[in-house]
Amino acid sequence: MNSAKVYDLQEDGLSLADQAYTKIKQRIFDFDLMPGTRLAESELAQQSGISRTPLRQALQRLQHEGFVEAVPKVGWRVPDLSFQLFDELYDFRIIIETFAVQMLCATAAERPALDALAKVWHVGPTERPAESAEVATLDEAFHLQIVESTGNSEMLRTYLKITERMRIVRRLDFIKADRIETTFEEHSSILTALQRRRSDEAQRLLRAHVEHSKLEVRKITLDMLYQARKRSLDLRAQ
Repeated sequence: MNSAKVYDLQEDGLSLADQAYTKIKQRIFDFDLMPGTRLAESELAQQSGISRTPLRQALQRLQHEGFVEAVPKVGWRVPDLSFQLFDELYDFRIIIETFAVQMLCATAAERPALDALAKVWHVGPTERPAESAEVATLDEAFHLQIVESTGNSEMLRTYLKITERMRIVRRLDFIKADRIETTFEEHSSILTALQRRRSDEAQRLLRAHVEHSKLEVRKITLDMLYQARKRSLDLRAQ
């Protein structure tokens, strides 16, 4: 499977609605549009350089994915971040991924997907990418491939939805060099256990890896929100 995109980059041929969707979503990811921010269609349309119709289509798509919400008689707003929701999604991830690990370790069939992942993650420090967005993409693909390799299409469909909803905070796990290094080491250990069909060990390593990531992401998110609010206050004071 091709690596999933962490960012929806604008490409030639995208419709106006798709372009607006991409730009607004990226601004939300970058905390340029902070949680709790009200969104005026007229202002967004001007900033995006498009009319209200494709803009509204973009906002409706973002609403469906949980990145914006409609407020009666007000318009739109970026929802407040709910760490309880993210904790629940992380827990759901663990349930799905550990079950996938059990299935992969139990099968006697060949598992070529693991060999492909090994080429990415069983590498030394000098061979590892250092760019945050690239590592985030590889990380997402790693976990997705484990679930996809089970062949359970309904489980994969549910997992994809969870992945999309978590992306706004999950990608922050790779803005520090030490977290990139740790991710490579932990993924490599998980893969080794999978390749040796050590189900209990692989599940234990994977669960610890996801829990560690959850804690780091929470700390980074809180810090980024603090810095974004501080910048906003500084601008108002000028």
